[in-house]
Amino acid sequence: MAVQKSRRTPATRGARRSHDKLKSAALSVDPTSGETHLRHRVTPDGFYRGVQVVKQPEIEVEDE
Repeated sequence: MAVQKSRRTPATRGARRSHDKLKSAALSVDPTSGETHLRHRVTPDGFYRGVQVVKQPEIEVEDE
């Protein structure tokens, strides 16, 4: 079993932990649809940088 040679100081421990914090997600607003989305990702409506790149499936309505 590994055993440390000497004790780590609180400053060294804090310097290592300083990078462990969570970062907030980088969000953008699409110029066409106005939706908020993650950067460099397609919006839920299928727009990327103002151009529709993914076509939404059409919902078929049955007439009874």
